[in-house]
Amino acid sequence: MKNNSVTLKLILMNFLEFAVWGAYLTSMGSFLANAGMGKQIWLFFATQGFVSIIMPALIGIIADKWIPAQKVLSLCHGIAGAAMLAAGLYAMKAGAAIQFGPFYTLYTISVAFFMPTIAIANSVAYNVLEKAGKDPVNDYPPIRVFGTIGFICSMLFVNFMKGADGVQFQHTYNQFLVSGILGIVLCLYALTLPDCPCKPSSEGNQSLADSLGLTAFKLFRQKNFAVFFIFSLLLGAALQITNGYANTFITSFKDIPEFANAWGARNANALISISQISEALCILFIPFCMKKFGIKNVMLIAMFAWVFRFGFFGLGNPGGGVWLFVLSCIIYGFAFDFFNISGSLYVNDNTDESIRSSAQGLFMLMTNGLGAAIGTWVAGLVVNHFVYNAAEPSWSTAWYIFAAYSLVVGILFAILFEDPRKKQNR
Repeated sequence: MKNNSVTLKLILMNFLEFAVWGAYLTSMGSFLANAGMGKQIWLFFATQGFVSIIMPALIGIIADKWIPAQKVLSLCHGIAGAAMLAAGLYAMKAGAAIQFGPFYTLYTISVAFFMPTIAIANSVAYNVLEKAGKDPVNDYPPIRVFGTIGFICSMLFVNFMKGADGVQFQHTYNQFLVSGILGIVLCLYALTLPDCPCKPSSEGNQSLADSLGLTAFKLFRQKNFAVFFIFSLLLGAALQITNGYANTFITSFKDIPEFANAWGARNANALISISQISEALCILFIPFCMKKFGIKNVMLIAMFAWVFRFGFFGLGNPGGGVWLFVLSCIIYGFAFDFFNISGSLYVNDNTDESIRSSAQGLFMLMTNGLGAAIGTWVAGLVVNHFVYNAAEPSWSTAWYIFAAYSLVVGILFAILFEDPRKKQNR
């Protein structure tokens, strides 16, 4: 019974964790475009990367050394939720006079404290499962799937819910209010989670790196970990591209008479939610695939899935070509899960427990930090060139460029990363 209680607590934690993100992540681009900030879409998504360069590792160190992880999770969501609420309220009050500076500042504060919670939530889940005698590789994916369900529920809520003006939340400031409220709820709920005690070193003479938790960076001395983290950065560059531009891209078809009344063009978030449904199902395959194929092949599946994710967007439309959008969304489950979840499990299985929160933060730094920041910045240059600054906008060209990039990354990873199972057999 105790184990069932632990499982239910972690299920609700994951549901809320990703519901907070799902309320705005895939639809924020549409709001920004409507607010006259279309050319800055890349900056808002790159900011998630900028803050992830420092914050996840820093917060991970605090959870490892000084404050129990579940309390850190609560504190971060409290600050992030309050700032996101403030951003939504500011946008509501400002209306058409919304200014970039105040809105961007509040948004930045929110994501600076939200982004570390993804790694901390993983660390809390692994810690609680291990204390309960469970195996994270087998028992975490079925729990994590409820995070994706939470993301989907938020996406569909802001897609179909309309304000007093009759406009869907996915196009207005209401999405930020929803996210902020959910963040405050999780702030309070996290305090009810099982204790995850800190693991200070028992050694008397610690180096500065040890005392600050920076020992996770020593993982770069191991060749395979170095390659793993470098390619985490390279693949992380792809993670936020469709989050930033897919809704805006699909909604743009409303301006084309042929597709003006297409259901997909008017319900972009609902269409994109197929991606998260696929993600929820693909999570369940991870334990089998990790054992059957190993981390290298699982990561390769993710990398080549991104090729098709972008390529099908370039080929499709919300009319007769909507099936290509649907295929792209189905493939997203493999592209995202087989990289993010499997990579997190790989880090957990191959690091000492005294630095696991820090190591998870380092993984976040490389993917949602440096990778997302650089990738979204470059994606912004590509999209602005071929869409917002072009006499004849060409979204397809941008998607094909992203697909080609993913193909090159996948080929290089296949050549340079050594399968850990082969190393063990030598």
